[in-house]
Amino acid sequence: MRGSVTEPTPPHSGRRTRRTAGAVAAAALLLPLLGAAPPPSTGEPSAGLLQRAFASAATEYHVPQSVLLAVSYLQSRWDTHGGAPSVTGGYGPMHLTDAHTALATATEHFADGTEDARGDSARPALHPGVRVPQNSALPARLKTLVKAAALTGIPAADLRTDAAANVAGGAALLAAAQRDLHQPLSADPAQWYGAVARFSGADDTATASAYADDVFDVLHTGEERTTDTGQFVALAAQPGLRADTAQLKLTGLRTVAADGETECPTTVSCEWIPAPYAQFGDNDYGNHDLSDRPVSQSIKYIVIHDTEGSWDTTLNLVQDPTYVSWNYTIRSTDGLIAQHVKAKDVAWHAGNWYINAKSIGIEHEGFLASPDAWYTEAMYRSSARLVKYLSEQYGIPLDRQHILGHDTVPGPTTSTIPGMHTDPGPYWDWRHYFELLDHPFKQKAGKKHRVVTGGAVTILPDYATNQPTYTGCVTKGQPCAAHGSSAVRLYSDHDESSALIKDIGLGTTPTTDVNDLSSRAATGQQYAVADVWGDWTAIWYLGQKAWFKNPPSAPTAVAATGLVITPKAGRTSIPVYGRAYPEASAYPAGVPAQSVSPLPYTIPAGQQYVVGDEVPGEYYYAVTFSTDSHRVVVGKDLYYEIQYGHRVEFVRAADVDAVPAAKAGRHHGGHGHGK
Repeated sequence: MRGSVTEPTPPHSGRRTRRTAGAVAAAALLLPLLGAAPPPSTGEPSAGLLQRAFASAATEYHVPQSVLLAVSYLQSRWDTHGGAPSVTGGYGPMHLTDAHTALATATEHFADGTEDARGDSARPALHPGVRVPQNSALPARLKTLVKAAALTGIPAADLRTDAAANVAGGAALLAAAQRDLHQPLSADPAQWYGAVARFSGADDTATASAYADDVFDVLHTGEERTTDTGQFVALAAQPGLRADTAQLKLTGLRTVAADGETECPTTVSCEWIPAPYAQFGDNDYGNHDLSDRPVSQSIKYIVIHDTEGSWDTTLNLVQDPTYVSWNYTIRSTDGLIAQHVKAKDVAWHAGNWYINAKSIGIEHEGFLASPDAWYTEAMYRSSARLVKYLSEQYGIPLDRQHILGHDTVPGPTTSTIPGMHTDPGPYWDWRHYFELLDHPFKQKAGKKHRVVTGGAVTILPDYATNQPTYTGCVTKGQPCAAHGSSAVRLYSDHDESSALIKDIGLGTTPTTDVNDLSSRAATGQQYAVADVWGDWTAIWYLGQKAWFKNPPSAPTAVAATGLVITPKAGRTSIPVYGRAYPEASAYPAGVPAQSVSPLPYTIPAGQQYVVGDEVPGEYYYAVTFSTDSHRVVVGKDLYYEIQYGHRVEFVRAADVDAVPAAKAGRHHGGHGHGK
């Protein structure tokens, strides 16, 4: 998403020059904040400059400062991301969009035709017959930066990289939207509901109003935080504010008729864009399987994806009957949700048939590393509302063992491990996401963050300040720009010069590439403690000790409780599986028994791994268009889902003992090298 972006060449009349724009940005630094702060010349720290930029832009464009702050919070939480674009080519605190480069360079998530998203060897993989075109016309919602440049006279380059200029551009867009609705530039925030709805970029009233409601929710509750550049920004709560929602009728946006097909909470905007269940060719069909979950089998997981493609091309792809599907897609700019497959049916999205049969897949518009991707607050909030709703409907626990990233779905067999996906990647903010789910990751009561002897930890770095070096975002082997991350890096010893942890299933030397999961533990994942040494903690990971920095002054993990498994006494090691399939004797006549194939991984005696769930062996037999032959096979063998490496895996309950983490074997720090 970096690269040349066409900048408008405006006529001279009515436009400010670059010099004038610079003067405006400088003026932003001189205006007092609510009359309380002295100008920068008195020695004020730079931490207040962004708030002053909001005050300046609000004054210049006659937009209430609170509205400008609330819109920006929903766009970016006031972060600047070092001038890097979001997943849809949005820049700066106001998320001014210019997606030209993103669409020109992006590779579609599924469109290379080399993977089996269904993940079931009982049925041949389907691949698309035609690549989805990438160069469709850009909608207006993805070109707001160009419009802001025309309105302000500020060069596009400045709007992308200068926070004060970016805020001014956003204020100009809001003022223009208010004028387009023939509304006065009122000082009353309540009179800006229609303009905020238009600012969303949505083309329908349901999505626009859901966005505006979110902005006014921020106005009601207030917010304050320190941004990624160390800027403290505050918005005072206005609990009594009542928006003039009648203005929505003035926007001229289309009304989407409710069709009763969608399965979404009432708090989001949701459209039914069905994935086709169609037969074609020689008794072949796609792009999902009909079922009757949760009657026939439980729904255990929700899988978080990013599309690695634009909204339009992603919707084209899911409507191709010859390839893949997922249940929902969420748009980045405004949080619009499209549902494609009913929750009762099985979509083909995760690359592991066991997970597909037990999960709901949600795609988020975006690109994992194009480069240093960041996701809008509007999309995070819309996604969280959907996931909370699905959790309540189907009894899915809100934890990282059941809310999976596509990057934590296991390869079902040894040969599939290298080709498993890595989205949504290290830049997805799991900590913030679970706060929006109302299930924040917490240190267990009565526990100190340092686990000195045994026990377990939850990985929990501070997203903004945790910035491990990644490579390959733009050029293979070259460093990505510094960026907050949900992941911590794992080493073979308590030394950053030691070797990275190796994943034998990948068969490659571990690297710091943004797509290399070999030596990475992510926020919310839980591991059994293997050792400690000074500021370092070791966990059991991929059958070995893996070390990460965890100093008391800036902890990257906190104490956790729960069950861990360890091989039964007398076993030197036990096998690990990528799917929890039944024993052969469980299959009825007419249903071929599926192989219970161990992966190349093992758990040696004495190691422990945190348990996510206990499940029976289960297989959904569905290889024909007609559902007459479909069967859910449930075995007597039980499995434990565990956090084994970056991905979850499964072990047979008969092979292990499950005990509380506090009662696991003790591992005392401060001795040896942990190898």
